[in-house]
Amino acid sequence: MMPDRWEPTAFKTRVDEVLRPFVAQEANQFAVIDPVLGPVAEQLEAAVADGKRMRAAFCYWGWRAVGQPDSDALVRAAASMELVHAAAVVHDDLIDDSPLRHGRPTAHVALRGALRRRPRAVAAARSLAMLVGDLLMGLAGQLFATSGLPAAYLARARPLWSLLARELIAGECLEILRTGAEPDTTASLKVIRYKTAKYTVEQPLLIGGALAGAGGRLREGYSAYGLPLGEAFQLRDDLLGLFGNPEHTGKANADDVRGHRPTALLAETWRIAGDDDREQLRAVLGRRDLDGNGLHAVREVMRRLKTPDRVENMIAARVEEALDALHELDMPAPAAAALTALAHSAAVRLS
Repeated sequence: MMPDRWEPTAFKTRVDEVLRPFVAQEANQFAVIDPVLGPVAEQLEAAVADGKRMRAAFCYWGWRAVGQPDSDALVRAAASMELVHAAAVVHDDLIDDSPLRHGRPTAHVALRGALRRRPRAVAAARSLAMLVGDLLMGLAGQLFATSGLPAAYLARARPLWSLLARELIAGECLEILRTGAEPDTTASLKVIRYKTAKYTVEQPLLIGGALAGAGGRLREGYSAYGLPLGEAFQLRDDLLGLFGNPEHTGKANADDVRGHRPTALLAETWRIAGDDDREQLRAVLGRRDLDGNGLHAVREVMRRLKTPDRVENMIAARVEEALDALHELDMPAPAAAALTALAHSAAVRLS
């Protein structure tokens, strides 16, 4: 049981105690079908091996903020948000061709080992990773539906799952369609909102609230808090992606530049850059053979134009907006304290 005081480490342990055995059992049943499926099953388990369990936390406190008590069944339902995230990560790494996640090879890279000396092994590994992501999303729905919460509670939240999937996939599509295009801050922020912000904060809160029977005023407040905070989370991710320490982030610094992704960091740099700086950026953006010198050149342009500071200001403004919305809501003090702490941990982090 959770005390009223928010303890992130204890909550993460509690979610892991749901998530890992559930996925391990599903992976075992998958591998029983045929031994050749073993490496694919391993990637299912690898997908939930790490994480702060922040999305589960927002779902949990979306429930508690309504006045509902702690519940093991609710924790199981909240853990399903982490399977949505795991599915999104596998697909996102595949789309972006990212080599590392949490310091380990991503699914589509790791699965090449199961296909050595096979024709078109790289393409086949990518196909397998796509299917791993699909299965994880299916498992998310299964864990939610079998959480043990009353059927009437689950029915209140079920429509939000369709919305979650629609908006998450729309965000991924928008990122693909904007990749390689001339950077634009407004377009980048729209990608952030649909690809990350909604399924990271707003929708877990709304699902937790729906399970608990939250009223309209509280649901509106969840969105007013969740959207700017989710955007702040991804803006921090953009900064960490290029300027963070790979030992902490577990990801390669060059990914966003090499992929010419529509990050707000790049868009803001482009917006204020002069002709010479834009020419320098054009020379390296999207280059698959980008080396350390090219990456250093991009960072230097950004530092000279103070773009990281601008993005820091964008993060701070969004956290302030989220907290202002939170403080307008009538909710139990432990929930308000937890959601305040979660806002700070989402926006100020090293990985």
